[in-house]
This record gives sequence, C-alpha cells and structure tokens, in this order.
Amino acid sequence: MPRQDDLPAVICLMGPTATGKTDLALDLHARSSSRLDIISVDSAMVYRGMDIGTAKPDPAVRARVPHALVDIRDPAEAYSAADFASDARALIADSRAAGRIPLLVGGTMLYYRALLQGFSSLPAADPAFRAALEAEAAQKGWPALHERLGAVDPVIAERLHPNDAQRIQRALEVYQLTGRPLGEQQIGSATEPLPGPVVRVGIAPERRDWLHDRIARRFAAMMDGGLVEEVAALRARGDLHRDLPAMRAVGYRQVWDWLEGNLPEDDVIYRGVVATRQFARRQLTWLRRETGIRWVSADDAAVQNTLRAQLADVID
Repeated sequence: MPRQDDLPAVICLMGPTATGKTDLALDLHARSSSRLDIISVDSAMVYRGMDIGTAKPDPAVRARVPHALVDIRDPAEAYSAADFASDARALIADSRAAGRIPLLVGGTMLYYRALLQGFSSLPAADPAFRAALEAEAAQKGWPALHERLGAVDPVIAERLHPNDAQRIQRALEVYQLTGRPLGEQQIGSATEPLPGPVVRVGIAPERRDWLHDRIARRFAAMMDGGLVEEVAALRARGDLHRDLPAMRAVGYRQVWDWLEGNLPEDDVIYRGVVATRQFARRQLTWLRRETGIRWVSADDAAVQNTLRAQLADVID
C-alpha cells in the first residue's frame, strides 16, 4: 500500500452554478496532455435524459473527454451522497492506480463533504414516520416543517430551501429516530476521510451582478435550446412526478409546473432564473464553510491563468 503522501493529489473544482467550472476543467485536461480523469460532482447530471437543464457537456465533448458519474441513473431512481462517495472513491482509486490525476468538478457540496470527510452511520428510513410527515406537510406546507427543523437542527435547516421536502423529511426523521440533529452526526468517523492529498479550488465571482447576468443568459439559452421539450418528454413517460429528486432540479420544476398549468408562461423564465440564483447562493454558503480553499475569481481571466499555472505544477 502506498503511503498517503505518495498518492497523486485529487483536485476539486468547487463552486456555484454558471461560474465556468466545466470549461476550466476541459482546459486543464487539455493542458495536462489528457492525464486528468474528470469526475462529475453534480446531483442532476447523474440522470439520463436531463441534458439541457443541467448544462451537461454535449456528447461530442464527452466522447473526446470522458466525464465519470454522468448519465448513470434513470430520473425515477434515487442517488444519494453516500452512493456518490462510494462511486467516486472507486474511481479515484482506479485513477491513482493508473498514475493519473482525479479531477472532481461540480457544485454539489454535500457530495464533496461525503467524499472528503466521510459519512457517519445513519438510521434507515421509517415509512410510518415519513407518511405522518407527508400528511402534515399536505395540511401545513413544507415551510412549516422547515421551521420546526430549524428549532431542532439549525445547521441543516439553514442549508435547505423551505420547500426541499425530501431533505427536510430526512432531517426530521433522523432527529426523531436518534434524538440527535443530523447536522451533528452527518459527517463522522464511520466512513474514513478520503486518503491522500486534496487540492480544493473554490471558483466564485467577485461581482454578484456578473453571476446573475450569466445565470439569466444561460437559462434563456436553455429555453431556446429545448428545455421545454426535454421536460415534456420526461413528463410524458408517466412514471415521473414533480417531487422526485431528479425533477426538483432548478429549471425542471419551473417548466414542469408550467406544463401542468400551475405557472403562467410569462413566469417560467423569471422563476427559473430566480431559483437558479437562490441555488447559487446556497452553494456559495456551503463553499465558504470549507477549509483549505484556493479561491479563484470566476470573472477574472488573469486570476484563472494563474490558477492554471499553479495546477500545472500539481499535475506535474
């Protein structure tokens, strides 16, 4: 077994949506003479048939530069942070064994924490308690349950949107079953931290208006590029519904609601852009809690060129 210090570094490109992480990863891959193995850290890109709204690299790009953990699940299936950690660890081990550099790219911060810090052992789902929560939510709404979560687990509640039904339900369930907040036990010693050196790069804009403009332009391009048709095809399957984890991805929920007649056509782009901005803000909140980050300005080409030179040293 190699010593931890002898293992190749894992590079993590972490940051909110629409900051250019994928383009930067492709540039680094080219500069490394293809010695990097790109591993996606995105909870929506795992799903097949969800290409436009996830800004997934197109098939031609992925044929040239493979992206692991993309298109590995059907939208009807669940994919958890624990699943990601297990899959990513195996991919990282294979990459290192081949003498290559694993490059993790994406903005799903819970996935990064599960992989890099490890998960504690959590209780299995309790169907009866979940049914009771769903019945209560049907009467009071998920924001009311989110408020209750804030009283017993403020760490997790702060990270969640008041309508994030799945995660609110799970956090309340863990507290009910263990008597301890999920925020205190989610990351622990049951799964060991990832071995070997890790280089964390946080990509964030200096100016909020720069990111807001990119989000607005990208969402408009998605709509022009067929997002409505993509969601309509998913909806037409008949086995998917708006409360599945896959369908809660930003953009998909808003288009789905429009197709269901629950959202005026004129509001689709506005609501999609607002939801994406809120998502980016939550991603930044998570990222700023991380330690050992090398910060890079997403809107400063000179800073990014410096980063490329620094990472070239890591790769070499």
